[in-house]
Formats: sequence, C-alpha cells, structure tokens
Amino acid sequence: MAPNPIAAESKASSLRFKNKFRFMTWLSLFIAAVFTLPIFNVIGSALTTDSEIWNHLVETVLTDYLVNTLLLAIGVAVFVSVIGTGTAWLVTMCRFPGHKIFEWALILPLAVPAYVMAYTYTDFLQVSGPLQGMIRDIFDVQYREYWFPEIRSLPGAIIMLSLVLYPYVYMLSRAAFLEQSICALEVSRTLGCGPWASFFRVALPLARPAIIAGTSLALMETLADFGTVSFFGVQTFTTGIMNAWTNMGDLPAARQLSTYLLVFILIVFILEKISRGNARYHHSTNRYQNLPGYQLKGLRKFFATLACITPLFLGFILPGILLLDMSITLGDQQFGPKFVKLAFNSFTISFITAAIAVLIAIFLAYTNRLQPNILSKTATRIASMGYAVPGTVVAIGTLFPLATLDNTVDAWMRETFDISTGLLLTGSITALVFAYLVRFLAVSLNAVETGLGKIRPSMEDASRTLGHGPLRTLKHVHIPIMRGSIMTAGLVVFVDVMKELPATLVMRPFNFDTLATQAYNLASDERLSESSTASLTIVLVGILPLIMLTRAISKSRAGSSAQEL
Repeated sequence: MAPNPIAAESKASSLRFKNKFRFMTWLSLFIAAVFTLPIFNVIGSALTTDSEIWNHLVETVLTDYLVNTLLLAIGVAVFVSVIGTGTAWLVTMCRFPGHKIFEWALILPLAVPAYVMAYTYTDFLQVSGPLQGMIRDIFDVQYREYWFPEIRSLPGAIIMLSLVLYPYVYMLSRAAFLEQSICALEVSRTLGCGPWASFFRVALPLARPAIIAGTSLALMETLADFGTVSFFGVQTFTTGIMNAWTNMGDLPAARQLSTYLLVFILIVFILEKISRGNARYHHSTNRYQNLPGYQLKGLRKFFATLACITPLFLGFILPGILLLDMSITLGDQQFGPKFVKLAFNSFTISFITAAIAVLIAIFLAYTNRLQPNILSKTATRIASMGYAVPGTVVAIGTLFPLATLDNTVDAWMRETFDISTGLLLTGSITALVFAYLVRFLAVSLNAVETGLGKIRPSMEDASRTLGHGPLRTLKHVHIPIMRGSIMTAGLVVFVDVMKELPATLVMRPFNFDTLATQAYNLASDERLSESSTASLTIVLVGILPLIMLTRAISKSRAGSSAQEL
C-alpha cells in the first residue's frame, strides 16, 4: 500500500509545531531564570559570605531596622485598607455630591511618588514653611512657644506612604464591589439592612480577597520604599542596605540585610495566603442589574463627601498646588538645557524598558497559552517574583553576576587577544535596564496575560484553519485585539521606571542622572523648592495611565455595558 503523502506532510507539520512549542517553552523558562538570578544571588551570597561589619550591625541597629519596618508596614496596612475600602464603597454604592468625580479622582494620588510627597510636605510643614509662618503671625508666638507635629518621623512616613498607596486598595475594592451580584444586596435590604449594615455584613466579606490583595500591593511598595524613609531619617531595612553598601562599603553586609528583607516580604505573602484561606466567592445568579444607589441626605451626605475629598486633597490636590507654586516661584535654577537632558534620560530609559518588558511579557504569556504545561506556568510565576523585591535588593543582586561576566570576558580577551575589554555591562545603561526589567516585568506580564485571557480559543482555531502559524496568529489576531492591554502594560512600566529611585541611584552610569535622582539629590541637600520642578514632571507623567486604569475599572461590571456609576 502506497504511503499517503498528505498524511505524511500533516505528521511532519505537527512535528515541527511540537518542536517549536518545546523550544518556546524552554526559552521562556531560561528567560525567567535570568531575570530571577539577582534574587537568588542575594540569598546565596548572604548564606556563604562573612561580613566584618555584620556583627556590629546586629548588636546596634538591626533591632531598630526590624521594629521600624514592622511598625511602618502595620501603620500603612491599617490606613490604606480603611481609606481605600471606605471610599470605594461610598463612590460605588452611595449617591452624594461629587461621587462621579471621586470615582476617577481618588486614584490620582498613585501618580505621586512617596518621596515626592515627603519633599513637598516637608517644605510646607517645616519651621520656615508657610504653614508654621502663618501660625506665628496669626497667634503672635515664637518658635518653641507652640507645639507642632514633626513630619520627619515614623508617623510622618506612615502618613505619606498611606496617602499615595491607598489607591491600590481603592482600585481592587471598587472592582470587587462593581462585580458583586445584586441578589445578595437585595436580600440584605429585605432583612432590614441599611447601607452600612449591608457593607459590613455582605459587601465587605465578599470583597475581602480584593482588599487583602490591594493591601498586600501597598505593603510591597512600603517595604521597597527608600526615598521617603531615608529623607525622614527612619531606619528601615532599605536604608540599612544602602548605608551598609554606600557608606560602609560592605557589600556582604548589604546582602545579608537584603536577605532579611526578603524573608520579611515572604512572611507578608504567607500571611496573605493564610488570611484568604480556601475561601472562594462565586455569584449564585447571572443577574447583573444596576447596583442600588443609596441616596445620602443631611449629615451623611456631608461626611461622605468629606471622607472622599480628604485623601484626594491631601494626597494629590495640595501636593500638586505646592509643587506648581514652588516650580513657578523657586523652581530648579538649572531649568533649561540640563533639565532637558534629565527629562530625555528619564523618558529614554523608561521607553526602552517598557518596550522590552512588553515584548518579553507577550512571549512568556503567549507561550503559556500555547503550551499550558508545568514548565511554561513555572516560567511566568518565576518571572513575576521581581515585583515584590525592593530596588535596592535588585541592584545588589544584579551587580555581582554582571561584574563576574565582565571579568570573565575581560580575562578571556586578555588571554586570547591580549586586549582588555574592561567593564562592558556593569555601570552601563544595559545593567540599569536589566535591573528595571527584574523589578517591573511582572507588571507588564499581568496586564498582557489579562488581555490574552479575554480572547476566545475559537479565534485561534479559526486562524489555524486558514493556514496561519502561531506567530502569524499572534501578529494578526491576538495583538490587534489586546492592543489596549499592551498599551496599559507599557504605560504602567514606563511610569514605574520614571518613579524608581533606589535602583537608579545604585545602577545608573557615571554622570547619568534622571528626574528621580535629580529630585532626590536636591532634596537631600535641603534644596526642596528646586527639587519641585523634577518632582512635578514625574507626577504629570504618571496621570495618563491612571486615567486609563480608572476607565477600565468603570467598565469591569459584567452584563451591563451601560453601567455608569
């Protein structure tokens, strides 16, 4: 019997596809391993190296690092959960003056970096600032004749971080409230529950996973913060890492402190998992009607408006006004060619990182979709580890492997060609971009995975029947459909890189400054007004993606495309 040429060709084509998929899977695992190398390098180095200064740190300041970091995390967790959940419920379920404006405006403080908030409020609240000056003029008192809270303190750092991080809880909580079934709320109404009783007994338990997730994101940012705690003089693990490395010149001690911080972050992850338990919340119906709007009256209307305007005013409006005023009156004296160069450096490095992050995220997410096996799933999860790691830890973990690679190449070139290549990667733009990718690849990966998840598999099948392979299907089918998710991923990474401070301070090339480092350097020299120009630019750049995220949340309620809250 003669062999069937069509069957043979089909079998060969199937084998080629399997080989391509296998190659893509292993390549995705390799990429993920490369981007987690700095994290494992920090842990491995801390366990295998000794530090002369480490014992001194343990005896003197390690307890302060631990206590301050713990208190900072607890304080921020309490504030962001209360502010974020409360405001999300009010704008979603209640009707009061300005609630439609608050829906999108309450997310704006996320555009303000915490260290910018710290610089702004310090200039406003310090002894020589306008507020204390007005108090002395009105009450005719002198300095030290009245009590005024010290902003440069642990409580001050908690307030600053809470004002810019509560939107994490607000966004996820509001999305959860929007997605809740109306039936559960109707049952609570028939049982005599008012707005607040329905909130505490029904809506809050159903939204608990989203609230915990938002609080965890805020805690990750809190533990990674360096600019705020450093400027306020609060000794935490991040300030200790930078001090051990830059001031004491002891990299092993910095690695060991970094390992302690990673353990601290791991504990946060474990507590989040335990708090969620095995609880799952599902809708018992497919009814997605307009959510009931509780019309607030009298004092309730006033306090609801006050509850929403307070975090917005303190977290965005007032800092924005102060930054604009300082920029116009006493801004950066070097505004001009140098400022243009700083802005160019920031925009260029942010654009390059965002573009590479999106390309890698598309490859990893698409590989996981084509071959959803244990290896591809492991690759995506490994690649997402870096977002929970502070920039200081990423920088420390990045330097050693890059320096080792540079030294190896240099030794081989010397031995083979008698040519010294020097440091090719260490202290270069490449090293800085790599550190950013380790830190923020998870951001783009989550957005791209969300976009891919909304595409029906039947569309891929239809493309295959037309003779299109995986790459052509990705180019002509997936990318056009998830263009919005790709743009969101790129914009969020772009803004995160613009705001990133500790990794930039450590990894940037010589004489390469950005808007973030310019703001930090001027503020560290107590030139707070001059730092306002760079700070204001960072804030303005961060507003656009937040508006896009707000629109996406508003459209998240299923079954009601016309839902307007």
